[in-house]
Amino acid sequence: MGDGPFSQRLIASFDAMSEQFQLAARYIIEQPHDVALLSMRDQARMAGVQPATMTRLAKHLGLSGYDELREIYADAVRSGDVGFAGKAGAQLKAQRRKGDAGLAREILLAQASEIGQLAESPQIDAIVSTARRLASAKCVYCIGLRSSHAIVWHLHYILSMIGEKSVVLDAIGGIGSDALARATRSDVVFATSVFPYTRLTIEIAEYAHQRGIPLVAITDSKVAPLAKMADDVVLVQTKSPSFLHTMTPAFAVAEVLGALIAGRGAEAAREALIQFDAHLADFNTHLKSRAWAQQVRSPRMTVSASADNKKRKPNQI
Repeated sequence: MGDGPFSQRLIASFDAMSEQFQLAARYIIEQPHDVALLSMRDQARMAGVQPATMTRLAKHLGLSGYDELREIYADAVRSGDVGFAGKAGAQLKAQRRKGDAGLAREILLAQASEIGQLAESPQIDAIVSTARRLASAKCVYCIGLRSSHAIVWHLHYILSMIGEKSVVLDAIGGIGSDALARATRSDVVFATSVFPYTRLTIEIAEYAHQRGIPLVAITDSKVAPLAKMADDVVLVQTKSPSFLHTMTPAFAVAEVLGALIAGRGAEAAREALIQFDAHLADFNTHLKSRAWAQQVRSPRMTVSASADNKKRKPNQI
């Protein structure tokens, strides 16, 4: 996500803006190429505001009007100062229906593009920093609701496989946030939410932030509520040709975080996975042969015997 010429100024003054100005500012921050290339009316439509709002925001920034703002962004594009932020390049025209196969292809190509951009700086640096903070936590408290729930649940599942302590604050029975009463500054809250943002997720993140509990987040904008609170934040794109925003890039980030944390766990993570495989075999969880089940049980017995030997005195071995 490249920064536009006015990104930092818009971010700094975002909270004090009116709701309409916030919608326009958010669009300018997140779609710098569109600002340079599309008409003001097209931009206003995509931002969800009236064209006059775009003009008033430009004057609020000390410019003569929106044409001057567009020209500044066009200069930045020509000089290479604004990077591609869109999913498959800038969206130059409104989405057209292309039939089932065409729409499916467009969605998949857009998702592939977004995931690919996560491998570039500064996003890859944010992912690594987030993984390190999570790996150092005594316990990870995971919060993500509605479309974000699958993201945090997947990371929680990976952490449980590798022996890391993880708690999902999923509000079942209305007690989801109760576990935070035990959280300390040695723990980490992992939160995920994208526009229009789920109220309970933000409230739980605010609770943790106010008490000094480290917070890491996956969200979709530099001006998102989680981004302004988090100690580490990974930004993902969510725009999609589908009627529903895409969570595929966020899901990919969760998988990468899990892999990095497992790698940092080294031998402890490997032994936890041996135990995990054996547990699944005991319950016949997967459609595998009995020979496979016996095979995964054997390493557990070896690990257990090794641990017992370490506990014995030399003359008992």
